[in-house]
Amino acid sequence: MVNYRRNFIAGGTYFFTVTLRDRQAAFLTQHIDALKQAFDETRLTKPFQTQAIVVLPDHLHTLWQLPADDCDYAGRWRKIKSRFTRLLVQRSVLITRNEKGEYDLWQRRYWEHTIRDDLDLQRHVDYIHFNPVKHGLVDRVADWPYSSFHRHVKLGIVPADWAVGDEKSGVRFGE
Repeated sequence: MVNYRRNFIAGGTYFFTVTLRDRQAAFLTQHIDALKQAFDETRLTKPFQTQAIVVLPDHLHTLWQLPADDCDYAGRWRKIKSRFTRLLVQRSVLITRNEKGEYDLWQRRYWEHTIRDDLDLQRHVDYIHFNPVKHGLVDRVADWPYSSFHRHVKLGIVPADWAVGDEKSGVRFGE
């Protein structure tokens, strides 16, 4: 077994990729309200700031800033995944169980990257926002509804036509 070490820095900023076990499923976008509820309920007891997020049918990418005295992103993900799963079960969504009898909705692990500096942060925000285009879900970033891109446009951080045409130019976003 691989001995994976995570980086825990109180007040750190982290990029995450979290994925459903079934990569053909679309539960995240089909039940976006339940996912939002799971995030909101978790944030009440374990605060964090979402700097950027995109939700695709089978996975999501997000950037979080944790409180200055806290590095427990693992506990936050446990709560979000658990709450979302329970909400789907309450809605009678058929979710398979593994050999231990546990719901088998999420991949057990997730990708985490500690943001190093402002350039690293910007590259990951760009990666997050461009991801629906990368996956062929839309032609323009602005056309994907489940993204913090729209908030960034409202705040004047990026124009509404950001990255239009870049999918053919070879420009790489993020990692």
